[in-house]
Amino acid sequence: MWKISTHTRGLKRRIRAYLRAGRYRENIYRATTHALAQRRRAVAEIPHWEALREQAHQIKREVIDNLEYHLERFLHHARQQGITAVVAQTAAAANAEVEAIARRHGVQTVVKSKSMVTEEIGLNPYLQQRGFDIVETDLGEFIIQLAEERPVHLVGPALHKSRQEIGHLFHQQLGTPYTDDPTLLARIARRALREKFLAADMGITGANFGIVDSGRVVVIENEGNARLCMTLPRIHVVIMGMERFIPSETDLPLFLTLLCRSATGQRLTAYVSVTGGPLPSPFPEGPEQVYYIIVDNGRTRLLRDPWLKQALYCIRCAACYNACPVYQTVGGYPYGWVYQGPIGAVITPEFLGPRMAGGLPFLSTLCGACTDVCPVKIPLHRLLVYQRHRMLQRGSGAWWEKKFFSFFEKLASHPHRWNKTLQILGTLQRHAGIPRWLPGWSPSRKLPRVHPQNFFQWWKRHQSSEPS
Repeated sequence: MWKISTHTRGLKRRIRAYLRAGRYRENIYRATTHALAQRRRAVAEIPHWEALREQAHQIKREVIDNLEYHLERFLHHARQQGITAVVAQTAAAANAEVEAIARRHGVQTVVKSKSMVTEEIGLNPYLQQRGFDIVETDLGEFIIQLAEERPVHLVGPALHKSRQEIGHLFHQQLGTPYTDDPTLLARIARRALREKFLAADMGITGANFGIVDSGRVVVIENEGNARLCMTLPRIHVVIMGMERFIPSETDLPLFLTLLCRSATGQRLTAYVSVTGGPLPSPFPEGPEQVYYIIVDNGRTRLLRDPWLKQALYCIRCAACYNACPVYQTVGGYPYGWVYQGPIGAVITPEFLGPRMAGGLPFLSTLCGACTDVCPVKIPLHRLLVYQRHRMLQRGSGAWWEKKFFSFFEKLASHPHRWNKTLQILGTLQRHAGIPRWLPGWSPSRKLPRVHPQNFFQWWKRHQSSEPS
């Protein structure tokens, strides 16, 4: 299984490695630009799209500003339905809770739908190391699990893989004849997973939304695997981040409109499941026991910061991934952890600390494309600047960079020194070519050309040449 590898010192090395991965980059770029085109077409159908974004922003702001209140109401309504609902403060506590549930009910085989929070807490390797058979049932996640890799994208975990690579993977891991036909590949996966669904004792899902006034959860998908995870096994466990609440079911159409169009360019996904407590005994289908595990794992740190708590508005659509020119170029793996793209660069340092992930906020052009596409109007480019400032305050960044900008500050605050330095630099450029002595900058960029005249000389000359 993959390990966390976000250390700032390795960030540039990882970027260089994936810049050389031609097929990987081609697959990433093709998938993200296609997703953006689909989104544009879907959004164009709604003339009041910006009003919907603003409405969702205000709803999420109210929920996050009063998160403790909404969390307590959600837990109360869930327990009224016979659901066992707990809050796990850490990843270790969440994993231990899942293990305890599995052992209490004699579970051996677990089927699981796509859930980024379970990736975050490392649930799969945790259960596997303790003897449980846990199987990813989302097609993309199933591919990633067979390849012993990690998701490269929040919505499309395996979008970096071509159908030819998937065909070879299925041939090697499942013993099926090689094919690169998407229909046949899906059929092979369905056949392999059907046995697991029928044998599973426990199903684990995430939740796109938790509805506060009913205690129910909403799961949206296109394959039907999450619905099978909820209904076929006798135990259903929902694991969700504590920020995923919306106040009421009347808010659901708004968020479905924004999420589906932003994530996949669809008006609505194939399956929208709103589920709650266990079914009474006379019913032949449905789980006998339902558990909710609400995960904190550092979210309260974000909540305490008046700027960073806006990142908790995120509804996990990955539109910011698709729009980001950095992600389009290097994909998700250089980020080194579960959450990637602009939102990952904002929140990962708070989960892992500046020593491990302090370089991620600098993995951005600050073009603002992420903010423009965010369906709940998170000001991501401003949060990236804010995080850069905080990382530098915490001691992140190269020592030579700090020395350079300290020198630049002293130089730029004295006009005579500044002008004299520019004269020297301009002379060097004209007589010795453009110097390439800025590490990390000059090898890939040209230094600006220094004009023989400074601005004051130019202004004085042009002022004197104007007719009186």
